[in-house]
Amino acid sequence: MLNRLCSRFAAAALLVVLAACATPQPTPVEIRRGTIEQITDAQISNNQQAGVGAVVGGLTGVGIGSLIGGGTGRDVAMVAGAIGGALLGNEVQRRNDQPVPAQQIIVRTTSGVLVAVTQPLGAPLFVGQKVFIQGYGEGARVTPE
Repeated sequence: MLNRLCSRFAAAALLVVLAACATPQPTPVEIRRGTIEQITDAQISNNQQAGVGAVVGGLTGVGIGSLIGGGTGRDVAMVAGAIGGALLGNEVQRRNDQPVPAQQIIVRTTSGVLVAVTQPLGAPLFVGQKVFIQGYGEGARVTPE
């Protein structure tokens, strides 16, 4: 009886694990057609990797601090190295973060709706050009037809 209960429990657990591993169906990309009404130069802030400089600097500071002294002196050196490294790494990252040149493109779709898309500079686009708008939200991109 107990053996049978354990085997059923194991089978149920296996089903749960296999269901969790199932790959979700990809969502279809929305594509709309339209004509460019206006193009304006813009910039996109480059904050994709915010905090990476502080983390790398802090880890480097801990590593260097661990090489100094022994006992409590080493612990103090590691903490000071982590703080100093994090501050220095954050400052280096802040100085190297440059905005990305972009353009805001306003497109009138075939249904008459105006759509504004801000994207990095890419293929040359011009007012009056027939285009596709691929995707939606922040992932939307305007491409020549």
